[in-house]
Amino acid sequence: MLRLEKINKKIGDFSLCNIDLNVSKGDYFVLIGESGTGKSVLLEIITGILTPDSGRIILNGKYINNTPVQNRNIGIVYQKPTLFPHMSVFENIAYPLKIRKIKKNEIINRVKKLADDTDISNLLSRNITNLSGGEAQRVTIARTLATDPDILLLDEPLSFLDVYLRKGMMSLLRKLNQKGQTIIHVTHDYEEALALTNKIAIIENGTIIQTGSPQEVFHHPKSAFIANFIGIKNYYNGHLSTLEDNNGLMIFETSGTKISVLSGEEPGSDGYIIIPGEAVLISEEKLNSSAVNNFNGIITDIYQTRYGLDIAIDIGIEIFANITFHSLERLQLVIGKEVWISFKASSVIFIRN
Repeated sequence: MLRLEKINKKIGDFSLCNIDLNVSKGDYFVLIGESGTGKSVLLEIITGILTPDSGRIILNGKYINNTPVQNRNIGIVYQKPTLFPHMSVFENIAYPLKIRKIKKNEIINRVKKLADDTDISNLLSRNITNLSGGEAQRVTIARTLATDPDILLLDEPLSFLDVYLRKGMMSLLRKLNQKGQTIIHVTHDYEEALALTNKIAIIENGTIIQTGSPQEVFHHPKSAFIANFIGIKNYYNGHLSTLEDNNGLMIFETSGTKISVLSGEEPGSDGYIIIPGEAVLISEEKLNSSAVNNFNGIITDIYQTRYGLDIAIDIGIEIFANITFHSLERLQLVIGKEVWISFKASSVIFIRN
């Protein structure tokens, strides 16, 4: 449906570099990255607000680089609702249909259907100034959908909503996509992306660095930036060395630290490992268990997360363990304390470069 080929755009000191994207009809495609990486610039190139310095934009098989904004049939919704304050909800949704000189009865039917699809039928007669943030954003989406765009672009549409309103808005967006609406959604929140998307692209410093399904990207990040961005702390580059036994147990070396892993790869393979924080056990003495990875280290940091606590331990590399408050108190863990950590070779994920 939409294909971007080698899109480049320089704005001041910032540059989008060789952006390639393929979005199929019916996709919920999320573009994720930190602020200032070029996500919004890319959306405005797709809409035609900005013109790329080079590259091709192809929509439904047609080259549209020179097609005016109003003729691209692409709708965009920004972070904050953009509504006419002097109009009612009905009038706001109807506005793009009126300027296209659609017949009055068709406008009424179209607005009612859009209001039903976006769960705002009870708001049609209300003044815009009396809407909540979530209600106003739904009206904005309904108005954007009024012209039946091929693609709905969303630029951080949930960033100004509280937790309760975000949940409702995500439900709405999923419903619209399930009804066939193709969506490209920009965000910096990977949990938001995971809840919505079937395809995802990670952008860093104006460059797409990984594209795929959420499972591929979140379970097999191709760089430390991606791993850190999506909350994976135990990510290490290195290579596999000598075979330890005939059961596939290998040694992974990273920054002078040797970690046992289960892998069918050949010795000498370069890649990286991911160690889930919940797989790392902390103890005051070396544990007598089946875990072959045992290291002595010093606690360097302790901080709270939404799931419990993260404990950073220096074992030659910094490794993080996820624990509960009960374990923190039971083991009397404090910064500077010497501890043992252990984890099984089977819990270490090796991904070849």
